[in-house]
Amino acid sequence: MSDHPDRTAEREHMLETIGALFRLTARDTGVGAPPPDVIEALRRVPRHRFVPPGEQRLAYADMPLPIGQGQTISQPYMVALMTALLEVGSGARVLEIGTGCGYQTAVLAELVAQVYSLEVVKPLAEGAARRLAELGYGNVEVRHGDGYAGWPEQAPFDGIIVTAAAPRVPMTLVRQLKPGANLVIPVTRGPGQVLCVLCGKSNGGVNRRDVLPVAFVPMVRGQT
Repeated sequence: MSDHPDRTAEREHMLETIGALFRLTARDTGVGAPPPDVIEALRRVPRHRFVPPGEQRLAYADMPLPIGQGQTISQPYMVALMTALLEVGSGARVLEIGTGCGYQTAVLAELVAQVYSLEVVKPLAEGAARRLAELGYGNVEVRHGDGYAGWPEQAPFDGIIVTAAAPRVPMTLVRQLKPGANLVIPVTRGPGQVLCVLCGKSNGGVNRRDVLPVAFVPMVRGQT
């Protein structure tokens, strides 16, 4: 997607930083370099369009930033890593839990056929939907709703990504995975959190792999 003003140099520096962090964390993650299609997606998405005006100077810094409503836009490295761990192809249908400002959503939309994204905070859901439409992402559907419930009418999915830390893996989401598909989710463990990858099995179970310690905002339930 084209965008103005031109912040190409900042974006390229961000991508170099991401590559360096992949190399540093390869022993834990099993991913020594960001996949080329993920790098190209990050290159195309104008991150500064997803960052509040007061944070513009840090739009391409490799750090999370506040976006209001007590939420954050994730560190670009973490966006790249979680997207890589999802292991989805161009024809995939993906569920995202936690739209936030829509940045991770846009990165996914550059890579897959369709993104369904749920956001529990209504103003964020509305703002992200508007922003993604303005940027021309027609393969995204954003809904205000409870991420714990998932999106059953569109299931099963080729991948599910959760951008907030759950106290435990929600089995409702596991049940919405296709066999062989990955669920990437931060889970609370003791005083901290760990990023987990769960691969759906044909018998309804999952294979789980813990990747590395992370720090995300907590996943909250919607009001019923």
